[in-house]
Amino acid sequence: MSFTFKQFHIDDKQCGMSVSTDGVLLGAWAELSQSSNILDIGAGSGLLSLMAAQRSPHNASITAVELDGAAANACQYNIQQSPWPEKIQLFQGAIQHFQQQHNQISAPLFDHIICNPPYFEQGLQAKNSARADARHTNTLSFAELQYVIGQLLAPQGTASIILPQQSLARFRQQLNAHGLFVIKHLDVISVEGKSPNRALLAIQYDPMRVNPRQTNNKVTIETQCLQLVIRDKHGQYSQAMADLCREFYLKL
Repeated sequence: MSFTFKQFHIDDKQCGMSVSTDGVLLGAWAELSQSSNILDIGAGSGLLSLMAAQRSPHNASITAVELDGAAANACQYNIQQSPWPEKIQLFQGAIQHFQQQHNQISAPLFDHIICNPPYFEQGLQAKNSARADARHTNTLSFAELQYVIGQLLAPQGTASIILPQQSLARFRQQLNAHGLFVIKHLDVISVEGKSPNRALLAIQYDPMRVNPRQTNNKVTIETQCLQLVIRDKHGQYSQAMADLCREFYLKL
């Protein structure tokens, strides 16, 4: 399957997960306009990396990390076909391995990390192993992701993540143990009148907060907690959704 945006095209037929509204929301919502060194964890088809390339300064550097070989090939192809091949570097392998190498050579930390992570811990898994890895925490648990973010995020940097509501409490449970705290929280409602089904989080790291015994979120500081409705009762995009994604969707 393929998807054409205003400034780039995505071919995702080799990927475990296809282009989704989740990814577009995250790429449009993350505050990337001033970011100069960006990390995309679990890049898949390269959607978030390309959105970051479009929105970030012209001299920004983006590192895309993807475990699956077929998805990495698709990501590389999409990068090369885009207007910004020089801005994006692809690392094919596990983010845990990338983090170890990155820290060993004292490479610069990232001022923005974006991630649409696997979030299912239980239940029936997809027969396709690539799709299972993309959807389930087989290869990257929440604890591992939070540790990696803490190791790779620069002081005053931000990590932007999207999660389903049913995974939100579990994800937030151990944030403090990794020195992480939420600064922005956006609840996403698919259709006007329904309950939120997704949450976008902006997270920062403070090593002074690391406390392995503190596994609740009582000390979390929330500077913003808002809602976004994707579609109204008639199935049309809300004005807020249209404004958020106008730079990307062809029909907006």
